[in-house]
Amino acid sequence: MTAVAGTADFVRAPAEIRRARILGIVYLLLATVVFLFFAVGTEGDVTFRLGDQPGDLDFTVSAQVLATFTAVVFAFLGGIQLTKGFGAKTNVVLAIAIGLFAFSFLGWAAAGKSLSLIGMLGTTVALAAPIAFGALSGVMCERVGVINIGIEGMLLTGAFTGAVVGTVMSPLFGILGAAIAGGLMALALAVLAIKYRVDQIIAGVVINIFALGLTSFLSSQFLVENASGLNNPGVLGPIRIPLLAEIPVLGRILFDQNIFIYVMYLLVAGMTYGLFKTRWGLQSRAVGEHPKAADTLGINVFRRRYINVFLGGLIAGFGGAYFTLGSVGAFNENMTAGRGFIGLAAMIFGRWHPVGALGAALVFGFADSLQVKLGILDTGIPSEFLLSAPYLVTIIVVAGVVGKARPPAADGQPYIKE
Repeated sequence: MTAVAGTADFVRAPAEIRRARILGIVYLLLATVVFLFFAVGTEGDVTFRLGDQPGDLDFTVSAQVLATFTAVVFAFLGGIQLTKGFGAKTNVVLAIAIGLFAFSFLGWAAAGKSLSLIGMLGTTVALAAPIAFGALSGVMCERVGVINIGIEGMLLTGAFTGAVVGTVMSPLFGILGAAIAGGLMALALAVLAIKYRVDQIIAGVVINIFALGLTSFLSSQFLVENASGLNNPGVLGPIRIPLLAEIPVLGRILFDQNIFIYVMYLLVAGMTYGLFKTRWGLQSRAVGEHPKAADTLGINVFRRRYINVFLGGLIAGFGGAYFTLGSVGAFNENMTAGRGFIGLAAMIFGRWHPVGALGAALVFGFADSLQVKLGILDTGIPSEFLLSAPYLVTIIVVAGVVGKARPPAADGQPYIKE
């Protein structure tokens, strides 16, 4: 019996074999691209700065050597993928490979120059925040079987409400108002999807269109004419945590941020514990996997779905406030620019797990930070291509390079009580 079980562990499904081959070919192609374009003909060293001042924790490496090393690593990864694959660690390896590719790309772009890596990583965390809130909102909803395509609309509504309430009252009330606005949008989605059993994709699209139209109309009618009185909430500054902020490199990146970043950390930790270590989490996952069985055990499926979708809306609305109260300091039409949809991709990449969603959001945030840094370095790459970098990464994820992810079994399925 043990021998049979041990043999079964090494048997892979045809889809896994096909994916391993595709990724293997992709790694080999990347090895060729990196060597030919980043290594051959590249001259000069690049200095990566990891400190606040030049000379602090700096390290210098040959851009050509870095690119050659990256090409060798990709070739090695391609060989493993074509033979046996990485199994459950495939996404982790892919994320590391993406980071290594970006690192060698930066080396090529900054050859003969210095590059503030610590500043770029700090920007990565900041840019990943609204994506992470969107992804966490999706996790909260889809764990009980409700697809939340309306995250983009909830982020946008939260951004608008945060700006107006934050200007009229205070930034803290603005955050509260933004969260409530996102929650109300989520309740509208919940009523449509749970009570009236409207197709959840269509209901989410309706929420997005309604939020875009409403905020654009109100912005043009009221905010443009009275910007100082209704659209000037200011930006919440960073809160430096003593001792933790003194940690070399990581301290400034992680513990010298504004309140939104710290709430993001707490949400990831709290949701992870709540979903997998508490009765509430067990009931939520049961409702998302097999609502009929959960109902048989006495769990109120409808109430659990309403509560979780509302909580997801609160998270998305709070994340929307980041745009106006944590970054820009004013509301602009459609300022979320698709971050809600990128959050959905991060949720899928993260396998519907809070920690995975945060990790995926950091990957997308890094892609966004990369296009900003490349624009500063003046590499000659067209700005239109640089601006599309986060969306290209999203397309790659959604297109299935990360493999087929299994959502909760009842995801998107309305429940009809017998």
